[in-house]
Amino acid sequence: MSFDPSSRWKLGRREFLTIGTGMFVGLTLPWSLRRRVSVTRRTIPVMGTIAEIQVAHADVHFAERAIDAAIAELQWVDRTMSRFSPTSDIGRANLGAGHDGVIVTPETAMVVRRALAWASVSDGRFDPAIGEVSELWDVLHRQVPPAESQVRPLAGRNFWRKVDVSTLRGQPAIRYHDRDVHLDLGAIAKGYGIDRATAALRRLGVRHAITTVGGDLYALGNSPEGEPWKVGIRDPHDLSAIVATLDVADRAVTTSGDYERFFRYRGVRYDHLMDPGTAAPRRTPIHSNTVIGDDAMNADAASTSGFGLPRDAATALARRMIPGAQAIPLT
Repeated sequence: MSFDPSSRWKLGRREFLTIGTGMFVGLTLPWSLRRRVSVTRRTIPVMGTIAEIQVAHADVHFAERAIDAAIAELQWVDRTMSRFSPTSDIGRANLGAGHDGVIVTPETAMVVRRALAWASVSDGRFDPAIGEVSELWDVLHRQVPPAESQVRPLAGRNFWRKVDVSTLRGQPAIRYHDRDVHLDLGAIAKGYGIDRATAALRRLGVRHAITTVGGDLYALGNSPEGEPWKVGIRDPHDLSAIVATLDVADRAVTTSGDYERFFRYRGVRYDHLMDPGTAAPRRTPIHSNTVIGDDAMNADAASTSGFGLPRDAATALARRMIPGAQAIPLT
């Protein structure tokens, strides 16, 4: 994997194609390969954002079936782990885990445990249990900040310490030990969904593909010409441009940024990335944090955990859980 921060391009040149509406772009196939290999792509709304799956294969019908399998995995994770559905594992936990506990799937229990591990190694910078904070700010629908009297009681509560993943009647279960705990796996479940989708592609024999959900992606194998996939990171200040390029093969690339989800009030920008210590949007001159790692689930959590940190600190934090990870913050 290599990183080139020295170049800037405008999107729309013929060698680039947009991947979803997230932070990334990817290179199309060179002309020499287009007669032998096609790129089949499909875009769907899922997990509150846009997902796109691209499979490079000579047999378009095979590629379509593979994409079907990958999408099914993304949709399963969405149904199972979305906080917005009262029937999902997380929705049911947020409604009832403060009492006797709620039985969940083994997969949800695993993702919650991993999220709590990230909360621990990040000293609470990553807190998957501050769903009530996100609900209070609701930056996509708000035009003014909530009252300080609403925010202050939620600040610095270390909600992640009040979540217990154990068993109930012999099955995985989640319990809350604070009535203000609400799980929100949005900063880790997208990555987990990408990993499941990639695994489905591998099982079917796909060798060259990119799966993207919002600002997260996994580049499967090399590109068909045998070189790493070229992935560009969008400029936080100009979404029609890319500010850096990455060469990746069998690696995840995830970005947490304040690019799109925010509102302005009296000249102040309030984005969706919450600081558990203040129960408010994190105040930082850094606008995004990209992490390159072996799997999308952990890279997803790492990019959120390290958002707002300078490069060395963000990389050091990512490497607590992802050996060899690299972080790229952008101001």
